[in-house]
Amino acid sequence: MLRFLTAGESHGPQLTVIVDGVPAGLALDAARDITPDLRRRQGGHGRGKRQQIEQDAAAVTGGVRGGVTLGSPVSITIANRDWENWRGPMQIEAEGFTAKRVTRVRPGHADLAGVLKYGFDDARNVLERASARETAARVAAGAVARALLRCVGVDVHSYVQRIGEVAIETVVAGVDWDAVGRSTVRCPDENASRAMVNAIDAAREAKDTLGGTACVIASGVPAGLGSYAQWDLRLDGRIAQAICSIPSVKGVELGAAVCAARSRGSAVHDEPRYEEGVGFAHRSNRQGGVTGGVSNGEDVWALVHFKPISTLLAPLRSVDIASGEEVNAHYERSDICVVPAGAVVAEAMLAWVLAGAALEKFGGDTVTEFMAAAEAHRRAVAQLR
Repeated sequence: MLRFLTAGESHGPQLTVIVDGVPAGLALDAARDITPDLRRRQGGHGRGKRQQIEQDAAAVTGGVRGGVTLGSPVSITIANRDWENWRGPMQIEAEGFTAKRVTRVRPGHADLAGVLKYGFDDARNVLERASARETAARVAAGAVARALLRCVGVDVHSYVQRIGEVAIETVVAGVDWDAVGRSTVRCPDENASRAMVNAIDAAREAKDTLGGTACVIASGVPAGLGSYAQWDLRLDGRIAQAICSIPSVKGVELGAAVCAARSRGSAVHDEPRYEEGVGFAHRSNRQGGVTGGVSNGEDVWALVHFKPISTLLAPLRSVDIASGEEVNAHYERSDICVVPAGAVVAEAMLAWVLAGAALEKFGGDTVTEFMAAAEAHRRAVAQLR
């Protein structure tokens, strides 16, 4: 079973992730396989000053020897450079510690919910862990999953489909990924990219924030991942849960779900076909590559909807948890729009779910066994029984 755990606070010394269940023999290099995704997560027009401080780089500290995994847990750390500026209020040791309490909670953030859950009198205890900084560790775990998926011909990409009111038509096939990489908002349409940048700048000028939508796509996904046998094994449900766990994500649309909800069945369902020597395919892919909780051999894709982030330059009205008085919400430096960066996190979570489902399907203690089983399965499903 593939699983991971993360630890660390936004302004603590480091983030740590432990990835368990990785087969032995996977070539893994932090600088080549993990750090580039961390840097992509830091980019995007609308990011705040924190990204000017951090220069995220992964350090693999266990589970790899000579550039290949050992089958034991892989541990990865990501240093927080901003820790130097927060040693006082984020001190780990009890002796000499003096807290600088945060009592003015932010609407839309986990601040108040966390305070009510744990009985804290300081929202700093909540916001440090609820912060989206934690997603850097997820991106590292997703990079390990991506390396595993590449062994069986699966790749994962994303692009920004909407920021605020500016949107492009959703496309799955034929996306110009080079254009996505050139865009500061990770949108393949040059005109829309400029309009999105302008929208972000206007929101900054108004001391506000913007949300939007990203499209995340996994190509080369073999048929048969997931299961309809139990509710918690359905692939679409697992994808939705994983991506919805990303801070600011409030909705995951598997395939053309919204369009399907307002259409007739004759305009929605993907008609299958068979080609000798190639196997089964579909004439369309509105289901997002998953049917009945099982991958059907098409690209797996989803639209990911991000709310505007909660920390505003012009704070909303809130409450002070110490006095109960109405106040302006707490403000710390923040982003204006996180959709381009959030899309990279969504890639990581989709890669994670697919890698886990692939290991369940194909098994193997080593990458060689995993690849052999996947190839045998591909040959089998390319033939009529």
